[in-house]
Amino acid sequence: MDYIRVTKDNLKNEHICCAISNNNDIQVSSKKAWLSDCFDDGLIFLKSTERGKCFIEYIPAENAWNPICAEGYMFINCLWVSGSFKGHGYSNKLLGKCIRDSKEKGKKGLCILASAKKRPFLADPKYLKYKGFTVCDEADNGVQLWYLPFTENEKKPSFKECAKHPHVAEKGYVLYYTNQCPFNAKYVPILEKVAKENDIKFNAIHLQNKNAAQNAPTPITNYALFFDGEYMTNEQMNDKKFLKLFSR
Repeated sequence: MDYIRVTKDNLKNEHICCAISNNNDIQVSSKKAWLSDCFDDGLIFLKSTERGKCFIEYIPAENAWNPICAEGYMFINCLWVSGSFKGHGYSNKLLGKCIRDSKEKGKKGLCILASAKKRPFLADPKYLKYKGFTVCDEADNGVQLWYLPFTENEKKPSFKECAKHPHVAEKGYVLYYTNQCPFNAKYVPILEKVAKENDIKFNAIHLQNKNAAQNAPTPITNYALFFDGEYMTNEQMNDKKFLKLFSR
């Protein structure tokens, strides 16, 4: 398997794995615009040269779009290997490249979001444990911060106080999201439309910069849905899933 690093120079011509389409597709254009901005903050996007979901995306933790305190660490936004790519050791290879790069840059270690049990769009805790990661903090909603220090006695990363107790004051459905997930550009407007048509109180809050994301009331910022103040899910929804949720 060959890999390529996506940069500003080749971004226009490279597929982005999680949304394989042309640049005119709103999902692709929104993600690529987000990546372009984050490249200036040290984001690395490394992917398979073959078309499909096989990539790793990581960034210096100080510039992560998540409310964490992890100075000197590298934060993994996403490590995703699926479909025909699974079972070939590609996750290990991508993680290994991230570890080597991070050590060369003098980082203290890595950190990543997961939970005690596997949740959609979060890292697999069994895999993280196998690779030597351990839990260093946990929010009230069960979302955990895992870390892999490169040397002993490094200070553990942690969630900011605003994210440890995920809750919002606003009633109804409140969605916090970013363009890190390309599907938000397509489906969030659909949810807004179906909520309006069904007289459902729904407020989508688009986190458009890292400062807003780093002070959000949720450890997961690319998609976090609340209802009547309480955190519900980070699972991406289309109109049918949302209406099914509402009808419960």
